[in-house]
Amino acid sequence: MNERGGAMLTKRKGAVAMMIAALACAPASVIAAECRQANAIYADRDGAYELRFSPITSEAATSSHRFKLSALKTPVVMDGYVMPSDDPERTMGMVLFNCPDGDVTGADLDACTVWQGFVYRAGADGRLDNLQSGNSPAAEKIVFPGLGPAIRQSSVWGDGKAKVAPWDVLDFKGCAQ
Repeated sequence: MNERGGAMLTKRKGAVAMMIAALACAPASVIAAECRQANAIYADRDGAYELRFSPITSEAATSSHRFKLSALKTPVVMDGYVMPSDDPERTMGMVLFNCPDGDVTGADLDACTVWQGFVYRAGADGRLDNLQSGNSPAAEKIVFPGLGPAIRQSSVWGDGKAKVAPWDVLDFKGCAQ
């Protein structure tokens, strides 16, 4: 490699290092705003859980969001859905584990429901609001009131499963592409 090529490589490495440093210092609100909610990834403060939203591709879907909630360092992966509700207008969520496929009864659904309740987005100012559509900018934080205690009381908890309950607030961690 000649002297000029080496200098160009050094400049590129320097530019990449500056970009990485800038992103590391960028507030979560800036990074979250550049990510769609449907691609957002969140984590609890202890690093024990990760929530990954994924786009809903069906026009006939009744839910507005779909996600996977993983208890890290375990084989536990839960399915989650968020859907709008009326009167009052809120975003409702469900976290399910090991639900049977096909036609299920209400009893089957109750048996595999880990958590059910309101889902909120929170901004840097601490204000809560309904979770916005999948095409909206990702929320800085997602709030699942009572998620931790619900996991402790569910079939997700125990030997070979989850042993740490998450906080009810999950922070924006990244964006899936």
